[in-house]
Amino acid sequence: MAGHRQSKKRRYVTWAVVGAAVAAGAGIAAQTSMAATAWPAQKTFTGRTFDTCTAPSQSTMKAWHTGFYGAAAVYVGGRNRGCAQPNLTSSWVKYVSGLGWKLIPLYVGAQPPCQSGSNPEKLTASTAASLGATDAADAVAKASALGMKAGSAIYLDMEAYDSTNTSCNNAVLTYVRAFDKGLHAKTYRAGYYGFTSSSAKAIATASDKTDLPGNLWYALWDKENTTTTDWPWGATQFTDHSRAHQYMVNSKEAHGGVTLTVDRDAWDAPVAVTG
Repeated sequence: MAGHRQSKKRRYVTWAVVGAAVAAGAGIAAQTSMAATAWPAQKTFTGRTFDTCTAPSQSTMKAWHTGFYGAAAVYVGGRNRGCAQPNLTSSWVKYVSGLGWKLIPLYVGAQPPCQSGSNPEKLTASTAASLGATDAADAVAKASALGMKAGSAIYLDMEAYDSTNTSCNNAVLTYVRAFDKGLHAKTYRAGYYGFTSSSAKAIATASDKTDLPGNLWYALWDKENTTTTDWPWGATQFTDHSRAHQYMVNSKEAHGGVTLTVDRDAWDAPVAVTG
């Protein structure tokens, strides 16, 4: 994400340290705790998306609505959210949705205990479950207050970490499961942003898929606008409109005469339900 918590240099260093290798996984990520509830219809977007640290102004969103991008990711909350959001209000959501934009709520929750650097909120093995539940409640409250209704997908941001560290990885999975269960209890869909080298890999290759997110947004900066040809895990995983791919970062672009620096994403997954 464009400078949302770490500098881009720091994120590249972290990514390199944990390694860029990917492994094939098996099985389908099931949103297991969704089954008992009648769910609102999913709103799916397929196309090019951008994300940037601070939600742009209404005038910028109007200028950028040229057809090149159809959706934008916005940081709705989390103690590790790195940027102020002066524009991100319920009236902003209503306005840009009225223009035709689809929105992708992103929540920067607790980060792994083995992750380098300091964060306002880090999970531990003993706090993972409780933090996951608390953060899920906060994510739903924040999204709802912005006009993102039940049935929306909320994407949990998990930055790079050493997923070969078993105790650390287990704590992360405990946190993610608790977060997802909290979303599902309020009929919000669970999504997840992470790196193919670590945080996304941990989800895709987990042997037990119980309560893991059903939608995976993977960071692989290969400049390929696809969710299929560079998908690094089993072809049966995250099918039926459940994938997104952050394929380029720090892209300085002008649309409608307005210049922004954004990250680019290929999207084929659920978004927020608004309006």
